[in-house]
Amino acid sequence: MSSIKIFENRQVRSVWDETEEKWYFSVVDVVLILTNSPDPKDYWYRMKKREKLSGIELSTICRQLKLESSDGKKYETDCADVQGLLRIIQSIPSPKAEPLKQWLAKTGYERMQEIANPEQSLDRARGNWQKLGRNEKWIQQRMTGQETRNKLTDYWKDSGVKEKDEFALLTNIIHQEWTGLTVKKHKDLKGLKSQNLRDHMSEAELIFTALAELSTRQIAETVEAKGLHQNAQSGKKGGEVAKNARIELESKSGKNVVTGENFLPPQKEIKKLK
Repeated sequence: MSSIKIFENRQVRSVWDETEEKWYFSVVDVVLILTNSPDPKDYWYRMKKREKLSGIELSTICRQLKLESSDGKKYETDCADVQGLLRIIQSIPSPKAEPLKQWLAKTGYERMQEIANPEQSLDRARGNWQKLGRNEKWIQQRMTGQETRNKLTDYWKDSGVKEKDEFALLTNIIHQEWTGLTVKKHKDLKGLKSQNLRDHMSEAELIFTALAELSTRQIAETVEAKGLHQNAQSGKKGGEVAKNARIELESKSGKNVVTGENFLPPQKEIKKLK
């Protein structure tokens, strides 16, 4: 199960391993938080190289897991569990090291609570969005849209669609049909990199995304779509429903539904650590 964790309003991509019952976190995301490096991937690469000269192989405490990148696709990414990250943090001088250690310990405990009581995961998601400055109306729409999304992906699974790559392909078909933009171009429009596009949508964009995905599922269920090709056809039709509604609203309101607006914090000058 993939997830986005929030540490001091910064996102950390993570994966919950059901077998081991523990979180694995993106090392690059943690490096960015600790260093504010303009190129955390390069920082991590040089750090591994430096530690190797001292006889320490940091790569051995990492696992390659697929995480979503800034282009909306999933790539093999260095991830580490809490114990591994604590070792990595030791090699990075940063005033945020101690708070981050405490945060890492807390996330594992919270996940065990969520397994025992799934409702807590919804409460935490709401709390994370509140910390990021979202209002209650936006949060409710985001959570409603996620439920609509989950029902669609459940249908895809049951109809023979393969997860990950095919899910991403179908999502892009729906998105491009109703917005006129690919997921990647929509993220570029908003100036996003590794951030989740839906977390930076306006209320209107969330509503139309949900309409497109709801329409897609209902059309797919009606025609009993199977496999990638048939679900792609349903996705195009579902996206068209939302596109027509978008065009109608824009003609009446005089405002664009799809915009470059985002919830990114104001940019600050970032100095590369020596």
